[in-house]
Amino acid sequence: MLKVYRRLKKYSLHLVGIVILVFLQVISDLYLPTVMSDIINGGIMKADVGYITRQGIFMLLISGLGAACAVAASFLSAKVSLGLGRGLRNSIFERVESFSMSEFDKFGSSTLVTRTTNDIVQIQSVTVMLLMMVLRAPIMCVGGVMLAYSKDQKLTLLLLAVLPFVAVIIALVAKFVVPLFRQVQKKIDRVNLVLSENLKGIRVIRAFNREEHEKKRFDAANSDLTNTYIKVNRILALLTPLMMILMNVLMLGILWFGSIRIDAGDMDLGALVAFLQYAMQIMFSLIIMTMMFIMIPRAQAAADRVNEVLETEPTVHDLTETPTASSGRGNVEFDHVTFRYLGAEEPALRDISFHARPGETTAIIGGTGSGKSTLVNLIPRFYDVEKGHVLIDGVDVREMPQEQLRAKIGFVPQKAVLFTGSIADNLRYGRADADESEISHAAEVAQADGFISETAEGFETVLSEGGLNLSGGQKQRLAIARAIVRKPEIYVFDDSFSALDFKTDAKLRAALQKETGDATVIIVAQRVGSVMNADRIIVLDDGAVAGIGTHRELLDTCEVYREIVSSQLSQEEMA
Repeated sequence: MLKVYRRLKKYSLHLVGIVILVFLQVISDLYLPTVMSDIINGGIMKADVGYITRQGIFMLLISGLGAACAVAASFLSAKVSLGLGRGLRNSIFERVESFSMSEFDKFGSSTLVTRTTNDIVQIQSVTVMLLMMVLRAPIMCVGGVMLAYSKDQKLTLLLLAVLPFVAVIIALVAKFVVPLFRQVQKKIDRVNLVLSENLKGIRVIRAFNREEHEKKRFDAANSDLTNTYIKVNRILALLTPLMMILMNVLMLGILWFGSIRIDAGDMDLGALVAFLQYAMQIMFSLIIMTMMFIMIPRAQAAADRVNEVLETEPTVHDLTETPTASSGRGNVEFDHVTFRYLGAEEPALRDISFHARPGETTAIIGGTGSGKSTLVNLIPRFYDVEKGHVLIDGVDVREMPQEQLRAKIGFVPQKAVLFTGSIADNLRYGRADADESEISHAAEVAQADGFISETAEGFETVLSEGGLNLSGGQKQRLAIARAIVRKPEIYVFDDSFSALDFKTDAKLRAALQKETGDATVIIVAQRVGSVMNADRIIVLDDGAVAGIGTHRELLDTCEVYREIVSSQLSQEEMA
C-alpha cells in the first residue's frame, strides 16, 4: 500500500495544508470544552450575563474557525484522493496498453476492469478517511487525554480502564473481517467475468435458449458476493453498538464518580462538564481508529492487486539500440521459429521456416488448431518466439521498436473489431490523417462502398458498440478497408474473408490484388478457393510445416493439402 501512496508526493503542498487545517480543527474542538467550563464556573454559577455573552460569542468564533478548517481540509482531501485515483487509473491503463498478449492471457479482461475501477475506488475512499480521520483521531485522542488529566487525574483512570476493551474489540473484528475483505475482491472479479461473458455472448445464449442457465450462473456468483458482504456487515454491525455501550458505561462512571468528587469538594461542575466532553471526543476518536483498522486491510488488498498490474513488466519490450534494416520493403522471413504459449506443455509452432516477399501473396492453410493465427500473430510481435527468428527486412522483430514495426503492417484480425463512432472514424484508425478520397477509395477496394452509400449518413453513420448494427461480412469489409487506408508494406489477413459470399470475395480479391501489388500479402484462410492462386501456400499440421509450394505442387507432394482440397472441391474442380 505504501507503494501506492508514494504517488502522493506530487500533492505534498496539499498534504501540508491538510495537516495544518486538521490540527487547527482539533485545537478548536479541544478548546471548546474549556470555554464551556469557564462559562459554567465564571458565568452561570455567578449569574454574570455579560460574561456568558462574551464567552458565548468567543465559542461561536472558535466553532466557526473549526468548521471552516474542516470544510477546507475535506476539499483538499477529496482533491488529493481523486487525483490519486486518476493517476492510478492512467498508470494501469498505460501499463495494460504496453502488455503483450501473454500478460492479457495471464490476467484476463474481467480482473483488469475490476482493478481499474472497484479496487481504485476502495483506495480513494480509504485515502479520504486517512487524511481526514486518521490525522485527526490520534491528535484528538492524545489531546483529549492530556486535557482530561488536567481537569481531574483520578477520573482519567476510568479512560485508561476502557482501552483494553477497545483493543479486544478491534482485534476480534479484524480477525474475522480482514480475510472476508480479501475474498470480496476476487468475488467481484467473478461477477464481472460472468456479466462480461453474458453481454458478449447474448446472441449465442438466446440462440440456444440458455437464458435460465445463465441467470442461475450469474445468480450463483452474485449470491456468493452478496453473502460475503452480509458476513462482513454482520460483524461490522456489532462494532458501533459495542463501542456505544462502552461509551455510555464510561459516561455513567464519570457522572457517578464525578458527582462524588463534587460532593466532596474535590471537583467543580464546570470541570465535570469539560471532562465529559473530553471523554466523548476520546471515545469517538477510538471509534474512528477502530473503523480505520477495518478499512485499511481492504484497501491493502486492493492496493496489492493494483500493484500487481503496475509491477508486471511486459515480456515484449523495445531495445535501447535499433539495428539498421537491410535493403527491401516488406520482406518477411521465419527462421526455424518455435513458439509456446505461457504455461503450455507443448509448442504451438515447431521449427517454422519460410520467406514472404514484396509483390507476392503467401497463403497459410491448415486444419483447426494447426497454428495459423498463432503464426501471423508473431509478425506484429503480439508474442515473442521461444526459438528462432522472425525477420522483417532482415531485422529480428525483437530488435525493432514496436511502433516502427507495426507501422509497416496492415493487420486484419480473425474477428473484425470495430469501435464506437462513425464509419469514417473507424477507417481513420488505420491512418489518422487519411482524407475523404483515401477513405472512399479504401471502402471501394474492400467492397464496402455499396452498403455505406445505402445508409442515410454515409461515412458519418455511427456504429454501435462493437459494430453490432452491421452484419459479419460488413464488419469484415470495414476491417479490410481500415488496413488499406494504412497503405502498409505488409498486409496480414487472418481468415478475414470467411464471412463474405463467393461473389463479393472474388471482387474484393481482384481489387485487392491491384491495390497491394508492391506489398507483401499474407493470407490465413480455411477455403481452398481463397488460396489457390497464391504465389506460395504454406500448409500447417499440428504446429509444423507439412508442405510449401503452389497449389499444383502441393497437390502432387503434400498429403495434408490433398485431404483439405478433396474435402472442399470435387474431382473435376481439383483437375
